[in-house]
Amino acid sequence: MRYATAMQSDLVRFGVAMERPLLEHFDVIVAQRGVTRSELLRDLVRAEIVKAQIARGAPAVATLTLVYDHHVRELTEKLTEFQHQLGDRVRSTLHIHLDESRCLEVIVMQGRSDELKRVADRLLATRGVTHGGIEIIAEEPADHGEHAHHGHDAPHTPHTHAKPRKPRRTS
Repeated sequence: MRYATAMQSDLVRFGVAMERPLLEHFDVIVAQRGVTRSELLRDLVRAEIVKAQIARGAPAVATLTLVYDHHVRELTEKLTEFQHQLGDRVRSTLHIHLDESRCLEVIVMQGRSDELKRVADRLLATRGVTHGGIEIIAEEPADHGEHAHHGHDAPHTPHTHAKPRKPRRTS
């Protein structure tokens, strides 16, 4: 991860004061995840930094998940038209028939985080959409043509990614 190099060279120790019951709850999470207090605190700080970046309109990728009733009049057409309006901000879609009336759709998008959130809110509010949510991930700046993967400190072998194909509907 990008933070690993900085942490190894610039590790700073500081004290944190908190109420005992809060610390006890924190320690339960530490034990469940099998990490140290420091590791969990760093993860929480990173998550808050990402939330702040997203609120400012940072470059981001997002997955929008929708469950909807495809029997609702013109809903499928509305969702398709909306995706076409987004153009190349839609990177890929996955469409699954859950049962005779419900579909699940996952839309992978890329763009400014605030715009992706607005798009998601609009789609989630569409009549006939029964469930859904968005996960927005602020993009980290590229580092010498490579990109970071979370969860390991192993060296990353540089590679290229195939150019994504235009989204295709299968309903």
